[in-house]
Amino acid sequence: MNADTLAAASGDDTREALDSSEGWGLFGKPLFLDPSARALSRVGVVDVGSNSVRMVVFDGAARSPAYFYNEKIMCGLGKGLAETGRLNPEGRTRALNALKRFAILARGMGINNLTVIATAAAREAADGPEFQAEVLAQTGLKLWVISGDEEARLSAQGVLLGWPDAKGVVCDIGGNSMELARIGDGKVTRRATSPLGPFRLQQIKGDPKVRAEHIARQVKLLQSELKSEGERIYLVGGSWRVIARLDMERRNYPLTVLHEYRMTPKNLLDTIQWIFATDPALLRARIGTSNERMDLVPLACEVLRELILQLKPTEIDVSAYGIREGLLYEVMPEKLRARDPLIEAARISELISSRIPGTGKTLFEFLMPLFPDATRERMRLIKAACLLHDTTWRAHPDYRAEACFDNATRANLGGLDHPGRVFLGLALLHRYKNSRAGSRLEPLFRLLTDDEMQDAEVLGKAMRFGAMFAVEDPSKAGKLNWHPKKRLLELTLTAEGHDLFGEVARARFASLALALRAETRIIEFA
Repeated sequence: MNADTLAAASGDDTREALDSSEGWGLFGKPLFLDPSARALSRVGVVDVGSNSVRMVVFDGAARSPAYFYNEKIMCGLGKGLAETGRLNPEGRTRALNALKRFAILARGMGINNLTVIATAAAREAADGPEFQAEVLAQTGLKLWVISGDEEARLSAQGVLLGWPDAKGVVCDIGGNSMELARIGDGKVTRRATSPLGPFRLQQIKGDPKVRAEHIARQVKLLQSELKSEGERIYLVGGSWRVIARLDMERRNYPLTVLHEYRMTPKNLLDTIQWIFATDPALLRARIGTSNERMDLVPLACEVLRELILQLKPTEIDVSAYGIREGLLYEVMPEKLRARDPLIEAARISELISSRIPGTGKTLFEFLMPLFPDATRERMRLIKAACLLHDTTWRAHPDYRAEACFDNATRANLGGLDHPGRVFLGLALLHRYKNSRAGSRLEPLFRLLTDDEMQDAEVLGKAMRFGAMFAVEDPSKAGKLNWHPKKRLLELTLTAEGHDLFGEVARARFASLALALRAETRIIEFA
């Protein structure tokens, strides 16, 4: 279902209201009202890697794509390539079978132009061209074999898709290669590739010191190209994600969302040592990863340790977006790339799931006087919360508050770090519930400071009041004014607002004032 259909399903009145509204403010007009965005509502990509073959179909708001379909097969196409110079025979058969299936699925989804790219294994194997021809003959799919430089660029673009302000070095590890790319100011600049994929490293015989010296030499060569020191590293690739997930386990980290998970060099080096000292079967059982993936993790750890030692990053972050998302970014008009992925995702969620699409904007405007000193980062969280405030109304009333929290913290949202997820979730929890005491979610609250928790509670209780004070536009019923020095919260009522300010509204207004530690004043507008 594309954005046009969704808008029609929500009613013509909604579309007219959205189209005719003016003054969209800081975050601009919703992208789903832009024909160039709607044209990107479904994009199919297949990534034929050295280890896995994955098909992803993106759907939803073009700037912050949702995964309409996502399937991965661990084929091991590049296993043994360094030794034989050819694709792994079993992996080749499995990859071809996967591509046959994906071609049929794509046709069933109405995707006529499925983009299929292949990376290190297919470009380096002697029988790579033969495999391309076989895929074309048996599936009708054109297999685009890309260079290491192009692979680095696309992976870096994927990071920019979900992390527009990213600045540093993207490091994408596959089965047979590892690519690095420098990003900043929304652009990809220097790029380099290396034979540091785990399949390659498996072929190095002899003492482990030989392999360690090889890794150190290769990283030194990469460093000579990238010239990075003291920057942030963004990790892309399945082996990195497993290491990050194990880091969460070792640290007893409460939120297991990998995108924008952030690690310090010291913590990560400690985790690498823990991985080396622990039975792989026990590690695999703790996080549920496959045997095929876990077999590659120790080698990936050796590479990551050397990257940390030579590049000396300030921080190491995980990106769930990579080469496939980079291909989607490739076809986006520049004006779409510049938009905020969090806000656009929240807008499409409101359009699909709220009772009255468009009320998030009016609620945001009504509450703005409460946050005169909010930074731009805080403002986008406030905006997102207002857009999402009514998107879980179908949940059972007893669980609606927790459903809101889970939605915000676990959803596929770009441009949102972990504290931001918890702040957003806690604000939405208080949209439906006064108290958070005794919640099963309490372990997650430790990702916020006391002041941040207090601010999230204020936002939630402000939405709780504003959303029921008036159904469509609370500004027609009254106006809020906040005097922080006097600790005074004012509500000026219109004639219509006088009748709307009933017992429940009064109680919720008082609850908001309590969260602000403020006195209240009600002004009747003559």
